Amino acid sequence: MKTIIEPFRIKSVEPIRMTTRAEREALLKAAGFNLFKLHSEDVIIDLLTDSGTSAMSAAQWGAVMTGDESYAGAPSFYRFEAAVKDLMDFRHIIPAHQGRAAEHLLFTLIARKGDLIPSNTHFDTTRGNIEAMGAEALDIPIAEGRVPSLDHPFKGNMDLAALERVLNEQGQRIPAVMMTITNNAGGGQPVSLENIRGAAALAKAHGKAFYIDGCRFAENAWFIKLREEEQKDRSIKEIVRDCFAVADGMTMSAKKDAFANIGGWLALNDDALAERARTLLIQTEGFPTYGGLAGRDLDAIAQGLTEIIDEDYLRYRVRTNSYIAERLDAMGVPVVKPAGGHAVFIDARAFLPHIPPLEYPGQALTCAMYETGGIRACEIGTVMFGRKPDGSEAPAAMDLVRLAMPRRVYTQSHADYVVEVLEEVAAAKDKLKGLRIVKEPPMMRHFTAAFERL
Repeated sequence: MKTIIEPFRIKSVEPIRMTTRAEREALLKAAGFNLFKLHSEDVIIDLLTDSGTSAMSAAQWGAVMTGDESYAGAPSFYRFEAAVKDLMDFRHIIPAHQGRAAEHLLFTLIARKGDLIPSNTHFDTTRGNIEAMGAEALDIPIAEGRVPSLDHPFKGNMDLAALERVLNEQGQRIPAVMMTITNNAGGGQPVSLENIRGAAALAKAHGKAFYIDGCRFAENAWFIKLREEEQKDRSIKEIVRDCFAVADGMTMSAKKDAFANIGGWLALNDDALAERARTLLIQTEGFPTYGGLAGRDLDAIAQGLTEIIDEDYLRYRVRTNSYIAERLDAMGVPVVKPAGGHAVFIDARAFLPHIPPLEYPGQALTCAMYETGGIRACEIGTVMFGRKPDGSEAPAAMDLVRLAMPRRVYTQSHADYVVEVLEEVAAAKDKLKGLRIVKEPPMMRHFTAAFERL
């Protein structure tokens, strides 16, 4: 069949409040033109993030009822640990309440002022946790990854020649190499297994640890199966295990590719580092067998990890984004090609060339989408990455708008509605105006900054 249907039935629903344009304009102005500050009940289609917004399965809800809330040594932890190790066979699995908590644990222990941590592209919380330690987060994606319109199978790859160069020239500053799969800030683009192995080999040759931010590991594995010829006949589970077999550890937000609403973990092979991480965990998150999570959440994650590697689901998941991207491309809305695994990314800089990067074309587009049709999306550009640690500001490499699809939440009619809203925005795009920031925090400003229209 040509139509790839949702490989699930819907057993429970929640209503969407349908707002008017006048209501949305007033709500957005009151929120300082920052969509993070909107009440979710005032959003019609919420594509702000795919993190923690998944619909859990009947089996996950059943697992919730088996959760054991013992403070230490609960069976929920051991079920969670076994599920993680079934896919990523690290020696130590340390739970945390979400991915950024795992990042905080890792970089508090391995990063110091003046250090340099290269990656294909660090995402916002990863970068924030590195910079909070006084270290520098260096992005070295392949050149193709910085060209939104270019079609390339693995635009999330790290530039291995650049990695080798920086290891040779500044190795004394580098405690570890990081790899993000998929490359979220680069358009949700996958990384090949060959590139993962290449980066790990370079790190090992220079005596550096190699860590993976594995938030969307299953989507990445599906792209590897589709696009890496020698992997096409292998199972998703086999590919996932090979991705992590070359790593010294990983950080994970279970709010992505584990279908959970909360949770994450830090995994390590280094016994001494793991001991230090558990000590810090007790100080900031909780005992090592719950890590800031309820037992029921650990059980929901364990069940979710068995569901995420289902090929019927992954085929549908990736096709949903491709469908939207193809329709937008056909009507002249510039999108990152090819479509990513968890989101569609619009090239706001190309879509709104009359708005310069320092007037935030991505933010202008997200505001227009909300006012026009109640869609909440996320700017991935100069608002998110333009402010430097020294307080200066410069345009980001790209100004993108991410339409992140929550897992198992929306149907094709919702996708069609998103396309229709963008068609209406496109018809009036030349009238859109940029913004300026009137209030911002010193770090990760995109979450709480206030704007006004120019």
